Amino acid sequence: MAENLNSEFWRSIDELKLQLQSMHRIERLHRLNEESDKENVVRIEELSRHDVIAKLEDVFLTIVEDLSKDKPPSLKYNSRTSWKNTRFNSAVGIEMIDDISKTEHKFDSIASVGKFATTLRVMAFCYKHLQQDTYATKRDIYYSDVVFFGSQSVVDEIIDNLACMLKVPRHCLHVIAASKGCVAGDLRYKEHDGTYVDCTDKTSGTMVSSHVQGIYDIHSDAKFVLIVEKEASFQRLLDGNVLQKLYPCIVITAKGFPDVNTRMMIRLLWCTLQIPILALVDADPHGIEILSVYKFGSKALSFDAHSLTVPVIKWLGVLPSDINRLSIPHDKRIPLTDRDKSKARDLLERPYIKSQEAWVQEIKAMLSLGYKAEIQALSSVSFEFLTDTYLPVKIKHGRWI
Repeated sequence: MAENLNSEFWRSIDELKLQLQSMHRIERLHRLNEESDKENVVRIEELSRHDVIAKLEDVFLTIVEDLSKDKPPSLKYNSRTSWKNTRFNSAVGIEMIDDISKTEHKFDSIASVGKFATTLRVMAFCYKHLQQDTYATKRDIYYSDVVFFGSQSVVDEIIDNLACMLKVPRHCLHVIAASKGCVAGDLRYKEHDGTYVDCTDKTSGTMVSSHVQGIYDIHSDAKFVLIVEKEASFQRLLDGNVLQKLYPCIVITAKGFPDVNTRMMIRLLWCTLQIPILALVDADPHGIEILSVYKFGSKALSFDAHSLTVPVIKWLGVLPSDINRLSIPHDKRIPLTDRDKSKARDLLERPYIKSQEAWVQEIKAMLSLGYKAEIQALSSVSFEFLTDTYLPVKIKHGRWI
């Protein structure tokens, strides 16, 4: 362990670890008790490729049967845009409830025939790769016919819709997304193809795997994981030798809004290592929303909450209350825009935020202050303040929420 950290620092981390492990056991019992819940929560199931092929064939068969009866075919799945389809479960995050609000793409509707056609095209693409037992990226699908799909976002949405429709993880469709996240620190593992990965790179980190579900043989002596919102802050920490100063630890970033692979990686680290996971985000509404996605999940991917959310994550900083407490210079404070204020008020209305009293107080404090601050603002105190003082002191004294 780093020589400049005293026993109080590690005692604080160890106490949090025991607390979170105890919570995890309670949460597992909580999930078991909910099996008899009246609400039918969507459960994503890991299926073999043969089972997924069979599911796709059932959809194709239904379409053919409808056409043979002169009945316009359609595709239906739980709406991923409606809050009516979700509920907040403190042990899991934002879960999807089955059969409440449906999205339907009809063959005989001008408004939805385009989405019907593109969805069939993506299904056919997935079917081919499942039969061949090969994988494709979302970019591969888009570039297979750029004119037909129109944009990458169309393909991205359809893949998630299809996973929701079949109630399987996206990788079961044999479609993967290129990772954008980076991880560094005391972590070693093997990829699905046997490739050995060592994340102790002290300069720039290692790209998060595109096959997180295939990672195995994980080894780490890390005492905690630190999630960092932005790539610039992640790199700043590595340049400041955070891996040595807070050794042993793991630092990870999604370089902005969290992608699925980075979220799965953090979930895997928690489930495997059972160590505290702390988050460092900007003290602004956007940073708080990013943190909430890691911790509670999102409406759009609520159907796969059980493999993406990590409710035990603690918000280490930057807290809005830190702005005044640390006397961050006024030229480093950024006035809240009308959009920021609207986002903050929207966050306060969300049930999963309301359940976090300390979060509510921090958001209200930010609105009252009228300012936000980025992680980089801490460097205005001193160049090494973030790595030498802010993180060690906050962790030592348990100043997370």
